[in-house]
Amino acid sequence: MSPARHPHRPSGTPSRTLAATLAEGPVLLDGGLSNQLEAQGCDLSDALWSARLLADGPEQIEAAHTAYVRAGAQVLITASYQASFEGFRQRGIGRAEAAGLFARSVELARRAAGAVDRDIWVAASVGPYGAVTADGAEYRGRYGLTARELERFHRPRIEALAAAGPDVLALETVPDVDEAQVLLRVAGECGLPVWLSYTVAGDRTRAGQRLEEAFSLADGNEQVVVAGVNCCDPADADGAVRVAAEASGKPVVVYPNSGEHWDATGRRWTGGATLDPGRVLAWQDAGARLIGGCCRVGPATIADLGRVSKGAPSA
Repeated sequence: MSPARHPHRPSGTPSRTLAATLAEGPVLLDGGLSNQLEAQGCDLSDALWSARLLADGPEQIEAAHTAYVRAGAQVLITASYQASFEGFRQRGIGRAEAAGLFARSVELARRAAGAVDRDIWVAASVGPYGAVTADGAEYRGRYGLTARELERFHRPRIEALAAAGPDVLALETVPDVDEAQVLLRVAGECGLPVWLSYTVAGDRTRAGQRLEEAFSLADGNEQVVVAGVNCCDPADADGAVRVAAEASGKPVVVYPNSGEHWDATGRRWTGGATLDPGRVLAWQDAGARLIGGCCRVGPATIADLGRVSKGAPSA
């Protein structure tokens, strides 16, 4: 819909809610932000990962978002996954400036969205506690922290992102049901729609809990618009989509990795890509409505996923 017909709608702001659009059919999510940034020549070896560029290279983040917009993505996930007030403080960034960087993550995605004449939703990424430790803990969960300690960590991040006005909060790569409970409780105070997405291994969360238990947290929670999985092997996503649909009662979000595996010790990816865009049709049959890619999935694959989702052959 042309922005000219909505003179009071800010550039990049969608004309309707994501939930309303999901009710009509599949929506295409973007892919991995980090791999696109690396393809643009960015160094992500810092502990802040892509979040460092919120301060040092915001134009690179906007360019990465724009690459996914051009590939057909309808939802952009912000560069705040690994951002935290604690992490910024270690780089000498004070609290007020850090809050501004959280807001910038939403602004950059919104600016990329405003470059095209169609609805694009901005999802503010809320990564798990393990993401900021930069040691692969998000693939293990069970950090040894109490619920109160996790809440103390997540609340300021979620409040800062919510204040920036995203369309949805993406509680993503969650390895543990206990952390999911904290995230949902804190996000529930902000009044924004949320999605809940676990990282899984086989038929369990990374912390070893049954997926039925994990997804049941979304059942009956009106603030959760979709529930599902990300940052996992494509083969593990197949079964998880079915369980998510049954246990959560929600439309499903699914955005797996390429199929390569992250070596946290060596800090490198190993193996080959196994993500076949043809999987999209089975995911949709099982209840998936928000579909994209995570680590090592770039714009070309997102474009292929979009074509298959719409019934066209992949390139």
